[in-house]
Amino acid sequence: MKHYFSHPTAIIDDNAEVGLGTKIWHFSHIMTNSKIGKNCNIGQNVVISPQVVLGKGVKVQNNVSVYTGVICEDDVFLGPSVVFTNVINPRSFVVRKDEFKQTYVEKGATLGANATIVCGNRIGAFAMIGAGAVITKEVKPYQLVVGNPAKPMGWVSKNGHRLVFNDNDEAICPETREKYLLRDNSVIPL
Repeated sequence: MKHYFSHPTAIIDDNAEVGLGTKIWHFSHIMTNSKIGKNCNIGQNVVISPQVVLGKGVKVQNNVSVYTGVICEDDVFLGPSVVFTNVINPRSFVVRKDEFKQTYVEKGATLGANATIVCGNRIGAFAMIGAGAVITKEVKPYQLVVGNPAKPMGWVSKNGHRLVFNDNDEAICPETREKYLLRDNSVIPL
């Protein structure tokens, strides 16, 4: 018995693992040997390639292709039309499947609409990638980055609010009242 929902137009290949309570919408393709956690939401026209791993509670919006080499931890948000790459120097006439580079997206990170993630980079926990940003290097936990190429613009709380640090390098999330400390160009939740 199927323990997840899939729209009749979705294709789920043999040997793909789909977690309890996950929803897979119109025209999406979950390829063999991919692994999707519990309670994920896979929008329409999404491709999850072989060996991709999505943790629990991941939301993949419409028109995203998650290519081999991508790993997303729990509660990651992939906005509409996010683009992942998996080879640095692709050529249609050169097979480079043995050169795929891993992209690792840590817990709770948000990738905004139309962001492009160049392979081989790590995106830190609860980071916020602005819409249309092009990621060419590592993004730290809680870091807010925007632009092409993406540049740091500040820091966000676990709930995604911009953090304003006082003279003691402390900030408070306006929603949750959780406290954060800025030390050595990194944010530490208190």
